[in-house]
Amino acid sequence: MKLATYKDGSRDGQLVVVSRDLSTAHYATGIAARMQQVLDDWSFISPQLQDLYDTLNNGKSRHAFPFDPRQCMAPLPRAYQWADGSAFINHVELVRQARNAEVPQTFYTDPLMYQGGSDDFVGPCDDVVVPSEDFGIDFEAEVAVITGDVAMGVSPEQALDGIRLLMLVNDVSLRNLIPAELAKGFGFFQSKPATAFGPVAVTLDEVGDAWSKGRLNLTVQSSWNGRKVGMCEAGPEMTFHFGQLIAHIAKTRNVRAGSVIGSGTVSNKGVETNGKTDWPKGYSCIAEKRAIETILDGKPSTEFMKFGDTIRIEVKGKDGQTVFGAIDQKIAPLK
Repeated sequence: MKLATYKDGSRDGQLVVVSRDLSTAHYATGIAARMQQVLDDWSFISPQLQDLYDTLNNGKSRHAFPFDPRQCMAPLPRAYQWADGSAFINHVELVRQARNAEVPQTFYTDPLMYQGGSDDFVGPCDDVVVPSEDFGIDFEAEVAVITGDVAMGVSPEQALDGIRLLMLVNDVSLRNLIPAELAKGFGFFQSKPATAFGPVAVTLDEVGDAWSKGRLNLTVQSSWNGRKVGMCEAGPEMTFHFGQLIAHIAKTRNVRAGSVIGSGTVSNKGVETNGKTDWPKGYSCIAEKRAIETILDGKPSTEFMKFGDTIRIEVKGKDGQTVFGAIDQKIAPLK
């Protein structure tokens, strides 16, 4: 099942069911008006939405209309919680190596995570609005899950049962603001503006066997200004799977329906050939590219994003069809 939220002038938008090929959609009116309603009463509402989804895919819906991702808000336009992990330890290793800093051993056994703003998510085709280019504008291509209720103290395996939907993410970062914030010892804040999500959220069955042991085994494609810069595998090198990330949050608190948990930047290890390391799968954020340049050349050469730059992030299934639709955004100044 694929679900989206259309803009209707309100903060929470209007829930729509979208066909598997993302060609048509149907308002979920009469079943649920908002995505959060579905998450709060999943067992009762989701089967009704599934029936509508099946009807839509069979071409039997009389009130279907062409699906337009430009009309989409984030699938869940505002959430009770947005917690982003750093589940790909290779990303952490590269960034720290570029700074000549060791990775603490605990990073390999205990997930890194920050809690971001969840009151103002950005739609897949909305501009990324930033007050200044000097802030060091960066994209971060990730995947995320939306949960139902998950009880405090669950095991990672139990936590997997709480996953309701999968999403695609652009976790925008303002890199030049990060060092001063981290130096305060209290984590990210201004350096993490509004996060963007792909057009549709999908149930786990939509990706078939690509979903395995809490990981999405598909390729995250990133194109910056029309040039493909990343073809990173989201599954095999994910150090902590989503069940572990959710269990990390639930160690001391309940996790409520409508919580969004991100994977962190999808990152793959380099390949050594004839004594030289190369990164054939590219990168999912500019900071990682700059870290690689620093490791190889002693300094970074790739600049961060400028106003007018574009970023496109997409995941295709094993059948070659887009899974979530594409995040397709432009960097724009604050007016």
